[in-house]
Amino acid sequence: MTEKELWKEFCEKKNVDISTPYEAWGFGDDEETADELADLVVKGIKYGTASSYDDYVAEDALDELPQVGEYSVILNGKEEAVCVIRTKEVFILPFNEVPESHAFAEGEGDRSLDYWRRVHKEFFEECAEESGIPFTEESKVVCEQFSLEYVAGE
Repeated sequence: MTEKELWKEFCEKKNVDISTPYEAWGFGDDEETADELADLVVKGIKYGTASSYDDYVAEDALDELPQVGEYSVILNGKEEAVCVIRTKEVFILPFNEVPESHAFAEGEGDRSLDYWRRVHKEFFEECAEESGIPFTEESKVVCEQFSLEYVAGE
């Protein structure tokens, strides 16, 4: 299903104005990760995500930071639409202050803060190479929590 097909289906079934803005995107930076994390969302295990604040700075895109109430169509690794989420909370913290509750919300690995820090440190270091802004333990992280609003074909 394409993002537009899923958005139309969602809007019709949930009585949402089809002209409501939304973004379509997938988690991670490869097909396998996108599939795995989209599946965790559909199962209700993943209801949080994090991104590098410095990426927004490097791209001069601070106006594109996630906002409460925004809708997103989540894509799998093949760019197929699998579900619709809605942002419920956004907070920006230094990497070393991200709480265990957010690590749990991300639903990955054993859901511990130690696991989250290990995996995300690697991810943010890769982002830093692309942005040219060095990653440190004090680098800002955009933490987002969302609700699962609709799964394709429901």
